[in-house]
Amino acid sequence: MTWLLRTAAALGVLLVLLLLYGVLVEPRLLLDEERAQVLLPQLAEDADGTLVGMISDPQIGMWWANEGMVARAVDELVEAEPDLALLGGDYVYSEDPGIPEQVETVMDLLQPLVDSGIPTYAVLGNHDHAVGAVEELVAAFEEAGITVLRNEAAAVPGTGEGAEALHVVGLGAAWPGEVDVDAALAEVPDGAPRVALMHNPTVFPELPAGTAPLALAGHTHCGQVALPGTPRWSYLGLTDEEEVVADGWAPEEYGADGNRMFVSCGLGFSTVPVRINAAPQLVLFELRADG
Repeated sequence: MTWLLRTAAALGVLLVLLLLYGVLVEPRLLLDEERAQVLLPQLAEDADGTLVGMISDPQIGMWWANEGMVARAVDELVEAEPDLALLGGDYVYSEDPGIPEQVETVMDLLQPLVDSGIPTYAVLGNHDHAVGAVEELVAAFEEAGITVLRNEAAAVPGTGEGAEALHVVGLGAAWPGEVDVDAALAEVPDGAPRVALMHNPTVFPELPAGTAPLALAGHTHCGQVALPGTPRWSYLGLTDEEEVVADGWAPEEYGADGNRMFVSCGLGFSTVPVRINAAPQLVLFELRADG
């Protein structure tokens, strides 16, 4: 009995320490930087080496939100001096303390990126729609010079002209059913190099073969709590009918031929302010021409 009590006490202490780590350390002090070179078909030689930076899911308005980590991620993104920056949605989380106040906080946190002049493109997430913040966010972003893509595409300045230019393809949010792949791809010239940006990675299989040689997504937070050595399935809004790649590179069988997706862990929280083995993440990909 004494052995059992000591074991239970030790496990209790370990659980408390793990919880403290998940609340106070990993989400607020540890920022993972995912860096890689990615071969991008049709990328012009003049655009070889284009650096893409991406952050996602600040979730401003979540109780005990880690705004300090969001600020740090934005600063490090700017310091990396990418040629373009991508924002993956879910900028706000709730209706309290109020949409205008939350949007103002989002813009304050993004101000270093706005001031940098780095071309920046954004998509919207499910929480942005759920709390009714879409119009306020779009207006604030566009006033600041951030291009919001809602089933649209845009050519990145300095990467070529016409079909040679690198395009960002932004998909609408999977919830509330705003995805229109055909509309988004219709704005991309045939054969143009492109990077697809979406909030929810479940949109990725909808992209036709060869239309998304690099796709970036967020939404899952990598599960927020992930056991080492196990698949990181997110509990956030996912069902048995909606299996999703929760972090990192999607396996080849997930999505059409010639398409490749990376899922970011994002920055914020959902439901509870805990991250364990799912640190906040900044993504930096260097695009390389295939010639």
